[in-house]
This record gives sequence, C-alpha cells and structure tokens, in this order.
Amino acid sequence: MNKDGIIIKGIGGFYYVEAAGQVYECKAKGIFRKEGKKPVAGDFVTISVNEGAENTIDVIKERTSELMRPPVANISRLFIIASTVEPAPVPFIIDKLTAIAASKNIEPIVVFTKCDMASADEFAGIYRSAGIKTFCVSNKTGEGIEAIKPELEGHISAFAGNSGVGKSSLLNAIDPALGLKTAEISAKLGRGKHTTRHSELFRMCGGYVADTPGFASIVSEESEYIPTDILAASFPEFEDYLGQCRFSSCRHEKDKGCRILEAVEAGDISSSRHSSYVALLQQAESREEQLKKSGKK
Repeated sequence: MNKDGIIIKGIGGFYYVEAAGQVYECKAKGIFRKEGKKPVAGDFVTISVNEGAENTIDVIKERTSELMRPPVANISRLFIIASTVEPAPVPFIIDKLTAIAASKNIEPIVVFTKCDMASADEFAGIYRSAGIKTFCVSNKTGEGIEAIKPELEGHISAFAGNSGVGKSSLLNAIDPALGLKTAEISAKLGRGKHTTRHSELFRMCGGYVADTPGFASIVSEESEYIPTDILAASFPEFEDYLGQCRFSSCRHEKDKGCRILEAVEAGDISSSRHSSYVALLQQAESREEQLKKSGKK
C-alpha cells in the first residue's frame, strides 16, 4: 500500500514518516544511494507500507529548500535564536544566518531570548529596520511567547541557535508537551553543552518545527557559502538600492557612487549589517577563487 507523508526523523538508516495520521518506520530504497540523494527530515515522500516486510521510501518529492548541515528540507522559515546575555549576541553570526536563509528562499526570523535579564531593543531595532521579523522573549516569564505561535502555523520551520541561547527552552515554552532536554550554561566556555543530536520535526501550533543540531557547522560549512552574485540580494534592506549605483559592477564595499554605502552613511542601513555583508563578500570571493583553481567553478 502506498502512502504520501513527511519524514519527521532519521536515525541510523531508519526514517520515521508521518502519513495519514500514523508514523511508519521505513528504509530508503537503494536507488537513492546510487543517485547520491539521502532522505532528510522535512522531505515529502511516498512510502510502501508492507505487511511482513520492512516499509520503504519509494519517492522523494522535489524540495523547495534545503539546508545541508544540519540536514533539513522544505523549511519555509528559519528562526534564528540569540540571547541578550550568556552568551551575548554575535551580530555577524546572526547576519550570516539571515543571509543564508534569504539566499535559499527561506524567511529569516530573529528571536532574542532572556529579555528579562537584559534589554534586546538595540539589537532588535537593527533587524526590524532591515525588514526582518524580530521578537524579544523571556522563556522564564513567558513574555513575547504568544506572539511567536502564529508565525509557525502552516509552515515547516527550523530553529537555529548557538548552544546556551535557550533554543530548547523556547520550544518548551511554546509547547510544554515537548519536554525537550535543556542544559546549564558552561561558565568556563560561555556556552551550553549540545543537547540535540539529530534533526527532528515536531508538530507545533499548526505546523512543523525542526529542532536542529550543528549550529556551528551551518555558520562555518563551506558548502553553505553565499555566492557573490546573490549575496547583496540576500540582505533585504539593500533591495531598494540595488541597480542604482554609479557602476554596474559595484560590489557595495568601498566603491564610488555606491547607493548602499550612501544609505549606510545616512543611517538608513545599519553599519553592522553592512560590515557583515563585506565580511561575507570577502569569504565568498575567497571560496570562489578556491573553486576556480580546483576546476569546480
């Protein structure tokens, strides 16, 4: 019997597919290995449910989006979690994640936690002025939690955040039935221990949420670099100025007649966001030069 469903978890070569209100343990057909395609959480699939034999994933449907590390497919919103204290926000990391999301047609949403301990207004203002939805919450008092719930309805969302920012605590505050494990902050390292070991989808607020491990890898992974030709478009606050610079080859770094630089000087674009763009541009150029030398570009 064939059923259409969605992979909610994959562990040790077994995939757990939610279909028609039930969860089926499945193995992937060998053809996917030959094609170099591996099923991941979030994949929409067709499975064969077999009596007396293992269930199989027969078809992996076309993906609308994909993150490689951590592996998750078909997400439409990436919630980027940062805390006001312990660990303090790192704007470049937030900016890289928002740009990675935008470059993959995923809507970035920034959430600052621990707002009962320190104000996030200054940071929140930067992202709101960039046209990015931004929320300030307290997992302890519940402040701001209700505002996030409607953002999950009808979407497959992923939550990404550095260790210790309260990502699992936030998910628990949104839906206490999850009961995800949390960890204390390491005073020595200034970050928490990793408590999430695999990507897994949870039903929440009328949608699915992927709790994703490997935050450091999505920031550092070379395969997630943003190509130079789409990098500027991955900063939504640049949109109104693109195509208006004096030179069509403008890189928006230190070029004369650059409308984006003029907007930064006028205070219409955050200088910290532009600094992150320049750093990402330099990383992308270095990466593309490496690929060119290796004959892969």
